[in-house]
Amino acid sequence: MVEVGEQDHVHIFASAHPKVAPSYIVKMIKGITARKLFLKFPELKKKLWKGHLWNPSYYIETIGSISEDVIKKYIENQKKI
Repeated sequence: MVEVGEQDHVHIFASAHPKVAPSYIVKMIKGITARKLFLKFPELKKKLWKGHLWNPSYYIETIGSISEDVIKKYIENQKKI
């Protein structure tokens, strides 16, 4: 599940095998999406700061005791902001 929040960040709800590092998942998501967008819109790279699509920072949170439904509702509500 993916949703753009407040026009400047993206919420992604994902699950992965415990042996896969969250930082690796973020690196892959950022790398693949940037490559696909630059292939489809080559002029985009010229309009970005130093040609970078993504800011190097990110925030990850585990859901712990919160249900998946609560997280999904939060993410879905971001598109309404």
